[in-house]
Amino acid sequence: MGKLFNELKQDILYQHGMNACLNCGVCTAVCPAAEFNDYSPREVMNIVQSEDDELIEELLKSDKIWYCGQCFSCKTRCPRGNSVASVILALRRLAIHYGYFAESEKGRQQLIAKRVFGENMLKRGYTLLAQNISPSHFPELGENWEYYYDHMREMREWWGVPMDLENSPGSHRMIPEQDMEEVRTIYQKTGAVSLMDAVEKGMEKKLGSKAEVEKYWQTWLETGDSRNYEIK
Repeated sequence: MGKLFNELKQDILYQHGMNACLNCGVCTAVCPAAEFNDYSPREVMNIVQSEDDELIEELLKSDKIWYCGQCFSCKTRCPRGNSVASVILALRRLAIHYGYFAESEKGRQQLIAKRVFGENMLKRGYTLLAQNISPSHFPELGENWEYYYDHMREMREWWGVPMDLENSPGSHRMIPEQDMEEVRTIYQKTGAVSLMDAVEKGMEKKLGSKAEVEKYWQTWLETGDSRNYEIK
């Protein structure tokens, strides 16, 4: 038992998610992510149960812990009441804390999650805004979305759900600043802001400089695919 496992087992999500895995594989059988990706919830549980820090570190540096979609199908089917999804959340927190997330392609995408979902929450109280869903990034949404994207402000006025208006109906209302301060305090007190900062620092350490982090970010903004950024 090493430092990583000791820290992992202190996480309340790990304590809630790991009871006593009997390695039956039901979690993998019902997992939607396991059907399409190189990901096995049973493998994750086996690794953490080994209490082997070398194996856990290898897992934290891999893409595997980022494939889970947090649907919690594993929890409802597990005969022991385990929740791989909860264990995954604890592993992700550990990966970000130690900067291991930046070693994998899916892990590095946490910068995009931080700068879109995380910063949206702190600024607007929503994780996703319509302005974030660029037609060039999501061509599968078709020409109707493209039209809405280009005309959303006047269309929402027409529908009676105007944008950027305090306490107006709809998902683009402005939340009063007093309420936003409460949201920011919750994020600060629960450690979410620290994790966001750790993502920026971890990416800077991996890519070599803040300028390279901005290049990574800009590559995603321009192409919608972070894999187009080449790590030197």
